[in-house]
Amino acid sequence: MNRFALAFSTAIARVTEAARAPYQSAVIRIGFATTWLLFLLREFPHRSELYGPDGPWSWDLAQQLIGMNHAFTVLMWSDSRLWFETVYALAVVASAMLALGWRTRTASVLFMVGVLSLQNRSVFMGDGGDNVLHLMSIYLVFTRCGQVWSLDARRARRQDAARAQGELVVDRAGPALWAAAGVVLAAATALGRFDGQEWLVPSLLWAAWAAQALWWLVSRSRRAEQPRILLDVIGNLLHNAALLVIMTEACLIYATAGWYKIQGSRWQDGTAVYYPLHLDYFSPWPSLGDLLAASGIMVMLVTYGTVAAQVAFPFTLFNRRVKNVLLVMMMVEHAAIAVILGLPFFSLAMITADAVFLPTSFLRRLGVWAARARGRLFPRPCGKAEVPGPRRPAPAEQPQVGSTAQAGHT
Repeated sequence: MNRFALAFSTAIARVTEAARAPYQSAVIRIGFATTWLLFLLREFPHRSELYGPDGPWSWDLAQQLIGMNHAFTVLMWSDSRLWFETVYALAVVASAMLALGWRTRTASVLFMVGVLSLQNRSVFMGDGGDNVLHLMSIYLVFTRCGQVWSLDARRARRQDAARAQGELVVDRAGPALWAAAGVVLAAATALGRFDGQEWLVPSLLWAAWAAQALWWLVSRSRRAEQPRILLDVIGNLLHNAALLVIMTEACLIYATAGWYKIQGSRWQDGTAVYYPLHLDYFSPWPSLGDLLAASGIMVMLVTYGTVAAQVAFPFTLFNRRVKNVLLVMMMVEHAAIAVILGLPFFSLAMITADAVFLPTSFLRRLGVWAARARGRLFPRPCGKAEVPGPRRPAPAEQPQVGSTAQAGHT
């Protein structure tokens, strides 16, 4: 009984004392934001046909569908082209902000709004990668994904150094963004823009905004040490829970895909990979697809290997070495899908989802290599570039309360 109590208390301490996996959360932040950003930039000339007023899925049809499924999208607030262009531009900006880690709390909420708004506007334009982005954009709101490899982390280090020298640190951008977000939310609510849409996303937006105000008040009270600790614990819990959900989601994606493939006759006889290689829609490099399809043994190995890897993936998490080997295989497979079948954004989304399982030691080495490469390209007068680790936020500086883990500290 004592051992059980000790194990239970140790587990509680692990999930409450710190936001775990800072490097993995940074990788998925950069990966998903970059994937969406590249997609928006590539489709910029065709944006109006995909999600705007010139698309086959008209504004009236979208309004009828959303009236039935109550999906969240700000594009239904107006059918004007100016409003569409504004939302598309904000989605691009939010993706860049999140990828760079600048004001990650605000950026993650805006990123979620941009993803949901565009995808729910034209639900028939997406694929599996869009579905993954759709879900992950919501989960990212609850994570502390700016602890490392972000402009926020660099700003926090500089603020610490300034305080150590007795300098006064004033953040003007944060309160300004918070106030602007409050004005927009209040106006949208007063005008009834959220009416008829699912309550989850508007409630999340309001909770993030209000919770940040609560943290701001608590953090500036010298007598509120215990409330600050409590809010920090809640933020850690939500971050760790969100990472667990992301990992579970990735396992479910592979497990369901693998078991469904097993039921297909073409996957059972080892010929399933052959057919998409001869579809014009999935043949950006026909000669490369023909070269792979010419070998029956290769087609059979890839077909059976894909099914085996997807079915086995959730079980390999119990063995670190096997898991790492399978991760490499699956990432290579997705990279091949991006090139051979012409699905780069689907592959990027899946590789990013896989990255949450990468070992911390590898990611730290990756950070060191990236810092060295940056130092060679952009040498600093001081000498060696700094490679910082995760910084545990001081309670008065980096609030993490519920969904404000990303949205609040603007």
